[in-house]
Amino acid sequence: MKIKELSPEDRPREKMLEKGAGSLSTAELIAILLRTGTGKSNAVETARKLLNMAGGNLTGLYSLSVEKMCGITGIGQGKAITVAAAIELGRRFGAETSRIEKISVTSPDMIYRMMLPKMKGLGHEECWVVYLNRANYITGCEQASRGGLDATTVDIKIIVRKALEKLASGIILIHNHPSGNPMPGTADINMTGRLKKALETFDISLTDHIIVCDDRYYSFADERATVTGTGK
Repeated sequence: MKIKELSPEDRPREKMLEKGAGSLSTAELIAILLRTGTGKSNAVETARKLLNMAGGNLTGLYSLSVEKMCGITGIGQGKAITVAAAIELGRRFGAETSRIEKISVTSPDMIYRMMLPKMKGLGHEECWVVYLNRANYITGCEQASRGGLDATTVDIKIIVRKALEKLASGIILIHNHPSGNPMPGTADINMTGRLKKALETFDISLTDHIIVCDDRYYSFADERATVTGTGK
């Protein structure tokens, strides 16, 4: 059935105008981005096919390439790029609203929640550094490296130099494991020890090293291997 053949209250655009974006399903929101379907499937049905390909969730959709989306009948490069751009805007919005400012860091869970929007759904490893002052307030946050599926190279000298430039009293190292297993490997443990020793030379503390996955994290400071996203 074509969109125009649906009753007005079931058409995504009309429904959004009348009831707001929150009233629409994920498929209906994607249908608005797609605008049209095919001769056999309307935009909502095409959006559902795309969601099914992504495993039924936005995290999976974020991981889909434009080329993969184009495998759905009715989705060309232009529509796929529109969807990818919308997902990226949502990711950036989440990162903006999760910033912790003028708050003393008291737990790894705070850092996990702050960094998850930046790292959720990534298919590669990234390493980030959070800089702290003497009161444990966050004074900066920046990406230190970007790597492949299994590893990312961390330059200890650069991290120490930047910590000195920012007059940091402490730092928190964060990196993700795309595999979904937050447990540190031998390389993670060895690198943490080397970084801690290098920072201590300049009276800078390595407050924590947190390994982030989509639904859990591992904190070297807490040594909790099965911490969930709620920190409980």
